[in-house]
Amino acid sequence: MHVDFVFNGQAFTATLVDSPSARDLVAMLPLNLVIDDYSTNEKITYLPRKLTEAGSGSFADEAPGDLAYYAPWGNLVFYYASYRYSPGLIRLGRLEGGVTPLLTRGRFPLSATARR
Repeated sequence: MHVDFVFNGQAFTATLVDSPSARDLVAMLPLNLVIDDYSTNEKITYLPRKLTEAGSGSFADEAPGDLAYYAPWGNLVFYYASYRYSPGLIRLGRLEGGVTPLLTRGRFPLSATARR
């Protein structure tokens, strides 16, 4: 499963893992959201509802380009720099082609559509 994202003229694709949370995200699409900077290593966007946490658990090999869901807040997290796993974080997939689009600072409309 793939999700295409577009904001501020920047387009990028995420390849999703096969998990209940990732399938739940795809079932919501298409979506029009808002993406914004958070901290010094990520952008976030809030979903209209929380995703299922079924089958989630800790993971390793955190890396820039990860797409995750932070269950306590109900938001997607796009990592463009190093980070560490924290409880409540669910990896959904990885960005294809690098993190360059995420380096654009600011708050923008974000569209998300499924591509199978």
